Amino acid sequence: MGTALPGFDAPAVGFEAPYEMLAACHERVQRSLDLLGRLVDYIGKQGHDAQTRSAAADVLRYFDLAAPLHHQDEEQHVFPLLLTQGDVSLRATVQRLQADHRQMEALWADAREALLRWSEPDCQEQISADTRETIARFRGLYAGHIQAEEGQVFPAAHAAMSAATLGAMGAEMQARRRT
Repeated sequence: MGTALPGFDAPAVGFEAPYEMLAACHERVQRSLDLLGRLVDYIGKQGHDAQTRSAAADVLRYFDLAAPLHHQDEEQHVFPLLLTQGDVSLRATVQRLQADHRQMEALWADAREALLRWSEPDCQEQISADTRETIARFRGLYAGHIQAEEGQVFPAAHAAMSAATLGAMGAEMQARRRT
């Protein structure tokens, strides 16, 4: 099933380029979401085994540790700027993205419970229809979210930032990951 830790083979991007770092995070999010989708399919067909336990642990690790930091980066550095300086359409997009983050958190809380069980050595649980739906909604929500960020929000925010602001943003993102 291939359960390499998501994102560790991605090209190195440094905090001195915070928007490139955010985009690289999106690549890791997508890899983790793809792994989650393969995991659900595999369990549905083959049941649980060592590979599914490892994949569940990898997905848990990414969405418990890295994804919240990524959302925090956006909420603290990208969204506020556009809420004050963006046009009406851009502000509406940012507000939708903020709502997406809240919905992602709620969906993740539900999906996380299943993944915790699936990572246990003696798990033989079948995937319920509710869990399948939650995971499908969680995965689906990210598609439009990432597209709006990369296609509209990140370019607008990046263009509105000075070099000093970008440097401070990168330093704060790096510091947040050291704690």
